[in-house]
Amino acid sequence: GREQHLLSVFDSVVWSEAPRSFPGAVGRSRRDRPAPPLRPRDREGPSPRHAPRRSPFPSLSLRPHRAPGIRRCPIDGQLSPEGQRERDRLLHGTKNITNSSSLRLSRQNSDGGQKNKPREHIIDCGDIVWSLAFGSSVPEKQSRCVNIEWHRFRFGQDQLLLATGLNNGRIKIWDVYTGKLLLNLVDHTEVVRDLTFAPDGSLILVSASRDKTLRVWDLKDDGNMMKVLRGHQNWVYSCAFSPDSSMLCSVGASKAVFLWNMDKYTMIRKLEGHHHDVVACDFSPDGALLATASYDTRVYIWDPHTGDILMEFGHLFPPPTPIFAGGANDRWVRSVSFSHDGLHVASLADDKMVRFWRIDEDYPVQVAPLSNGLCCAFSTDGSVLAAGTHDGSVYFWATPRQVPSLQHLCRMSIRRVMPTQEVQELPIPSKVLEFLSYRV
Repeated sequence: GREQHLLSVFDSVVWSEAPRSFPGAVGRSRRDRPAPPLRPRDREGPSPRHAPRRSPFPSLSLRPHRAPGIRRCPIDGQLSPEGQRERDRLLHGTKNITNSSSLRLSRQNSDGGQKNKPREHIIDCGDIVWSLAFGSSVPEKQSRCVNIEWHRFRFGQDQLLLATGLNNGRIKIWDVYTGKLLLNLVDHTEVVRDLTFAPDGSLILVSASRDKTLRVWDLKDDGNMMKVLRGHQNWVYSCAFSPDSSMLCSVGASKAVFLWNMDKYTMIRKLEGHHHDVVACDFSPDGALLATASYDTRVYIWDPHTGDILMEFGHLFPPPTPIFAGGANDRWVRSVSFSHDGLHVASLADDKMVRFWRIDEDYPVQVAPLSNGLCCAFSTDGSVLAAGTHDGSVYFWATPRQVPSLQHLCRMSIRRVMPTQEVQELPIPSKVLEFLSYRV
């Protein structure tokens, strides 16, 4: 029916006070049905001395619609260029998102009478939605020269765009505040599995498809398709920009993990190590680390500048052999996401668990049960972890609070501007070099 191709778009979630029976919850669902709290693992993993700490934070269940599956779930409406990576966690196979009771949509600089009025836009995409991404532009420098360029669309500073990737290979660009269709991008021949905007506010959009290609679109140039990135020999599942927009990671079937130079649109390297299809990827906030999730039951943390594997997060204990990891098993990892603090990673697997990791520990800090999970994402400040499931539900957890050390904050500041090769050339003690390279 018609409702199968609809999206309801909201700017933000307005959290309501949780009932007393669920202390510590960060919000409330329409059905008041909480997800189980984060808790230590009880069936697998380390010995008691390695057991993760028990979390005092219960969770929130949000069931806004009945849909066959959620690929990615937007969390926070306060979109900024550097926050887009965490923001665009959207849908897979889902065609309808609806919850008008606690959500509101507003445009910056709009009149006061409409600013606080709850609104909802129902968007008919015309086909099954496989991927979504939010994007916004940054102010352009004013030139004293006469600009003779003409474009059909001029995107304002306060304009929020929604890109939807469809089952028929089309990509549609919408104005979130009005629900108006702005652009219809037609070039892919298969399902568009993932979409991501460059976090620099340039409105450069990259799409990943089952047609084995990634395509680069310039929305400021009326959606012109700038480049086709070829190299995958099978389906492309996901892609992610580095925080400075200079690098792109793409992952796909047949163990594929590729890194691309987005200034020259050339392949930098292929990362070798996984034993099965790789389905998700995410950069750390400083761009020094890359996380990839695979059906081989593992999440790898890479140094994208060298191609080295720095950390392995296993989801099966003891670790499986390559033959078992490369075949059918019940521990396929579906999603991975870096927290804003750069110290934590969340993963979601077919073993009905969501895991919360520290990048310097071998075992998860917390785990939470979740059936039929498909994706997970942190809010921009890292305080909330969201997970979407195959039945169309979204669950939220308050993450354990921890103040990053001054050393780690300094490391992130340095790594935002210096790749590993430049760090290794610094005339500083080896222990400091190891710390800056995330090797301790």
